[in-house]
Amino acid sequence: MLYGGRLVVVPYLVTRSPESFYELLCQEKVTVLNQTPSAFRQLIQAEQSIGTANDLSLRLVIFGGEALELSSLQPWFERHGDSSPQLVNMYGITETTVHVTYRPLSKADLHDTANVIGRPIPDLQVYLLDQNLQPVPIGVRGEMYVGGAGVTHGYLNRPELTEQRFISHPFDNSNSKLYRTGDLARYLPNGELEYLGRIDNQVKIRGFRIELGEIEGLLAQHPAVWENLVIIREDEPGDKRLVAYVVPKPESTTVQELRQFLSNQLPSYMIPNAFVLLESLPLTSNGKIDRRALPKPDLDSTQLEKFVAPRTPIEEILTQIWAQVLKLEQVGIHDNFFELGGHSLLATQLVSRIRNLFKVELPLRELFTNATVAQLGRSLQQLQQQDIALTSVPILKRTENVELPLSFAQQRLWFLDQFEPNSHFYNIHVALRLTGTLKVPVRRKAYKQSLSVTKPYAPTSSPLMDKLYKSFKHKQIGKFQFLTCNIYLQINKK
Repeated sequence: MLYGGRLVVVPYLVTRSPESFYELLCQEKVTVLNQTPSAFRQLIQAEQSIGTANDLSLRLVIFGGEALELSSLQPWFERHGDSSPQLVNMYGITETTVHVTYRPLSKADLHDTANVIGRPIPDLQVYLLDQNLQPVPIGVRGEMYVGGAGVTHGYLNRPELTEQRFISHPFDNSNSKLYRTGDLARYLPNGELEYLGRIDNQVKIRGFRIELGEIEGLLAQHPAVWENLVIIREDEPGDKRLVAYVVPKPESTTVQELRQFLSNQLPSYMIPNAFVLLESLPLTSNGKIDRRALPKPDLDSTQLEKFVAPRTPIEEILTQIWAQVLKLEQVGIHDNFFELGGHSLLATQLVSRIRNLFKVELPLRELFTNATVAQLGRSLQQLQQQDIALTSVPILKRTENVELPLSFAQQRLWFLDQFEPNSHFYNIHVALRLTGTLKVPVRRKAYKQSLSVTKPYAPTSSPLMDKLYKSFKHKQIGKFQFLTCNIYLQINKK
């Protein structure tokens, strides 16, 4: 924004719909897009379903938040090429003010299996150090330490963690700090960095930072759990899932009980997508857990026993969609979408396919409240009976001189004004520089007309205010002005 850009704030529900997000990019003429790779894969699929790419104004697409699978970009490069827009892979962390390294991408990178994150941005430095805080040679893995202007001062009210992560700069005597990232990398001969993964169990999925050890620790507290292991599996390219392997004690437990136990203590993005009950964890010859021998998660026995086949054509189509999105062979009408491994990104795919097949607009929140095929089938049947076409709701002209209810924002401003009258905190100052010939009388007339037709923003004192006042039980009420505006025109004649 310091360079004259305009920030577009995306509404939450738009972020959950790739099609709506794609339309927003076109309408707002967005030129620079920051996205996680997972969300961008959804955008690629949305563009393919829409079938047009002519309205995009993108100049740069910047990836961050999680590791990038380069092969997933092939459909995008086939449609747009690799220069306009330019795709950029960036590595970064919050403690160093987000971005640390960058690397422009091209079609040639599609066949590269290495996760190359490029070079540091100009005001930061990256050091690859060994356990003794000594630099490692080219090609040798080391832990990444970041220094420079973007490094923060530490964690608020957490001095022990700050001391652990923010260390004194071993190569600088100016009392500057390095941030210990916990990430492993190595330098390539051309000077670029190749990311090799986490040094501990901290991972990122869909932009969320997750401590696997925290999930394992909570599972171990369940009275029926003997031992457990939580890992990230990617059995399908680009589809990372949390999987919990649990060895129960003699007193049996169910997947539903374990899921509910974690749901009461963890945010939804930290709940494993799948639980696998085992008699024991597989071990290597030296007694360590053999992660490669862990079985691929499948429908657990409880789900197989309660399987109920589709009963109606709608349920038949829905089970097929679910099986395709979740990559399962069989889905019953009472299976829960999220318990089968679904998450918010897959939910947007599901809603998009439902929209295309049933020609109805299914709100995304409907899937969260009706998470089984049977429940969603009933919701779809009701929508079809309403015969609601995929069209925008018309905006009707309101009746003149009608009392309009105050918005929550207006109520809030009025309430705060009672605590601190005549405050300037909510004044919004905007300076506009107009270039060329300006007819001041015409501009002044247009401004006055805009105020006259924008009723909710005009200075207000009405029976609505009296009602609002009574709800707060004040003894007296004065006028409250919602908008004050001063305009200063600077005319540059060229």
